[in-house]
Amino acid sequence: MKKEKITVFYDGACPTCVRDRVWYETWLGRHPELVVWYDITGEDEALKAMGIDPDKALRELHVQDQQGVVHREMDAYILLLNQIWWLRPVAFLMGLPGIRQGLSAIYRRMVDQRLNREGRG
Repeated sequence: MKKEKITVFYDGACPTCVRDRVWYETWLGRHPELVVWYDITGEDEALKAMGIDPDKALRELHVQDQQGVVHREMDAYILLLNQIWWLRPVAFLMGLPGIRQGLSAIYRRMVDQRLNREGRG
């Protein structure tokens, strides 16, 4: 399976997001070039120019594939996890009906709670 470079838009003002980025970078092992990390902090105008709503970028993971298509939330996580060979089964499970919706609801609730705690909600 040939993997293509993706761009992950993440919240660099979020300690959890930064920690998660470090984990993903570690898990990429010998292939860190497969993921470009884009910190969205203070980049509202640049995001808008790319067709990304800054508020949604703050609340949902966004990943751009090599063709320029931006994937959001669970689709974005699936794309990211597929870059790491041993997480591909997790990506597959995340995409299953029922599981996808359940994970989405949990994810949204966790993000909303984090942003409210940080006074950014």
